[in-house]
Amino acid sequence: MVWKLDDELWFPDPHWGDEDGDGLIAVGGDLSADRLLLAYSHGFFPWYAYHQGSEPHWYCPLNRFVIFPSEIHISHSMRQLIRQHKYQVTANQDFDGVIHGCSEAQGRNEEEGAWLGPDIIEAFTRLHHMGWAASIEVWESTDPPRPESGQRPDEASSEADNGRRRRLVGGLYGVTLRNAFFGESMFSLVPNASKLALIHLAKAMENIGGKFIDCQFETPLFKFMGGRHIHYDDYMKMLSP
Repeated sequence: MVWKLDDELWFPDPHWGDEDGDGLIAVGGDLSADRLLLAYSHGFFPWYAYHQGSEPHWYCPLNRFVIFPSEIHISHSMRQLIRQHKYQVTANQDFDGVIHGCSEAQGRNEEEGAWLGPDIIEAFTRLHHMGWAASIEVWESTDPPRPESGQRPDEASSEADNGRRRRLVGGLYGVTLRNAFFGESMFSLVPNASKLALIHLAKAMENIGGKFIDCQFETPLFKFMGGRHIHYDDYMKMLSP
């Protein structure tokens, strides 16, 4: 059964839905900060095709797919990439760039089923300004090589004059609530950028005692990175204050 939400702030008990379904439990309501925070505190998240003019659809699968920070899988190739320091990874330096990157990378926003549209972007940007949503950025330096011995300084770009120039090539964003991170979307413009962002997030969460990263649904990438299924009841026990 799918419930119709109204202007009141409430969500149905997800146990009333289909145990083996995709988790769709309610439609309607709005994307206000209060409703979103209530949703995530109970394991709900919005997901709907904005090109089709749909109202918000709210999902809460009883079979949750999560990554525990200490269990993040770092492959040999990723360890090599990290040691190369080819990319710089930051947090909350360009939330706007990340959420738009997630929306537009590989032409996602042109697909009929695209869900990360203007309303979602506005709502989660508002949460970010309130301190409830965060981003991880992956940057690639665009500075030309330093001058070789004997080369005049004016023949090459100077970091002192121009600052460090870089290009956003990947990242992820999500909601930070209690002791968990609720992943919303990620993107890569170069190979492995989203994996790098996810590893950085897991290590940062492990350092502060974060319990889990909610992946929402199982994907080959999340499974490869160490994700596994837990039941909603166990999920809520860990999420509870």
